[in-house]
Amino acid sequence: MTHRRRKFWGWGYEDEGPNPEQQERIGQLLAARLGVAVSRPQPPPQIAELALRPPRIAPPSALAACCSTDAYDRAGHTYGKSFRDVVRALRRDFANPPDAVAFPADEATVVALLDWCADAGAAAIPYGGGSSVVGGVEAPAEARAVVSIDLGRLNRVLEVDPVSRAARIQAGILGPALETELKPRGLTLRHFPQSFEFSSLGGWIATRSGGHYATLYTHIDDFVEALRVVTPTGIIESRRLPGSGAGPSPDRLFIGSEGILGIITEAWMRLQHRPTMRASAAIAFADFTAGAAAVHALSQSGLYPSNCRLLDPGEAFTSGAGDGTDAILVLGFESADHPLDAWMERAVECCRDHGGRVPEDATRTRRDEAAAREGAAGAWRQAFLGAPYLRDAVVGLGLISETFETAITWDRFAEFHATLSARASDAVRRVCGAGTVTCRFTHVYPDGPAPYYTVLAASTPDRQLEQWAEIKAAVSETLLVLGGTITHHHAVGRDHRPWYDRQRPDGFARALAAAKATLDPRGILNPGVLIDPHVS
Repeated sequence: MTHRRRKFWGWGYEDEGPNPEQQERIGQLLAARLGVAVSRPQPPPQIAELALRPPRIAPPSALAACCSTDAYDRAGHTYGKSFRDVVRALRRDFANPPDAVAFPADEATVVALLDWCADAGAAAIPYGGGSSVVGGVEAPAEARAVVSIDLGRLNRVLEVDPVSRAARIQAGILGPALETELKPRGLTLRHFPQSFEFSSLGGWIATRSGGHYATLYTHIDDFVEALRVVTPTGIIESRRLPGSGAGPSPDRLFIGSEGILGIITEAWMRLQHRPTMRASAAIAFADFTAGAAAVHALSQSGLYPSNCRLLDPGEAFTSGAGDGTDAILVLGFESADHPLDAWMERAVECCRDHGGRVPEDATRTRRDEAAAREGAAGAWRQAFLGAPYLRDAVVGLGLISETFETAITWDRFAEFHATLSARASDAVRRVCGAGTVTCRFTHVYPDGPAPYYTVLAASTPDRQLEQWAEIKAAVSETLLVLGGTITHHHAVGRDHRPWYDRQRPDGFARALAAAKATLDPRGILNPGVLIDPHVS
């Protein structure tokens, strides 16, 4: 059996994604849409073209077997999968690769790797699936050596508790493998971020990943029952409990810590029975404002749909869920226990109250898995899963393709959305001359939505990064001033750090710095992410 290799420079496997002919066709379509000339596709980089800096550190003999200085491994762990990462990779710019990549197969080796890095003064960067889009797995721009610690061999479901409906799972397991192990038991974690194919359980926890559910269980936080974390000063393991009021939660210290406090090696996760009943519909609204009003009502109805994603006309057109004239609400419920007709009937009633046009069979519960893969809802799903592959193709055509995700309360949403959309569009026109800004809701809460903006713009190929940075700064500054969060589910990493520093309360920053100084006194873990380490 031939071993499939992942691309070291972009998303997915080497044999997947648009081929050059398909990429040229994509370029023609985008040129017509944007009214600009589009460059010919850039060929992907080859390992033989790279001149990587020689390793500045060598592992001790006891760890040599699990460490690699191979060019493919080092290049593949240099970047995540953001727009900026792919542009640099296509330019053959791998100026700051890790000096070594470690592949521990057990927790004891993780402990030994951190001891080695501490003794050698090397930075240690935890690496799950490498799907970060915010610079979260990138080496810091400093002189010391860097070791990327890839958890991919810690990839098993170790124990299942069917009575409590939970499982103890190693942190390096990727989404598909996790679901494959749970499926024979009729169980599922049911956490499907867009990066699901190539992201890990530990990465989801460390970055507070947002997943499949548009309401209620929106983040991985809701599924964490207990954690086991290796820190440079020892192992921390929290107690399995359904809930606790015993002081600040130790789990919450590490959920969202982005690898700066320790390396998550295991987690007890709350599971669910696999859904067998589904009801879904694509509901059209005359405009995004009317759709948002319906979603506002749904979010406070107590119905908690599993899917409640509102696409503006541009997003609907791009995904194939609509023709570009209407906003489309992709609405759905699922259950392993009961038919969903009553829930769907009330949900579509809320939509009709706000001018929604509802398909005739929208309230019917179906028991076949194809229910989630047909019609406009199915088109959106396919576009959602294929977007990372398409993004790389667009970047290779010399264009700018970037997203900005945030959250805001309902009372401020209308002004927030109008102002941010206008300023983002202005920045695109000013910097690039032509482009589009579209919006969708990825998740919704009773007190507000999580809007997700997509920028597609013309670019001067040799100024892609500069133009991207100018647009990103303009949008990030605006959303922060308007009271939104710099990120809802993409994490902080290095890219969002300037705005996170301003969003985060000063007292909390001091407390987080104190926690890092205690758990990581030599400041080796992912230095420069979230806070600057105080090295003792």
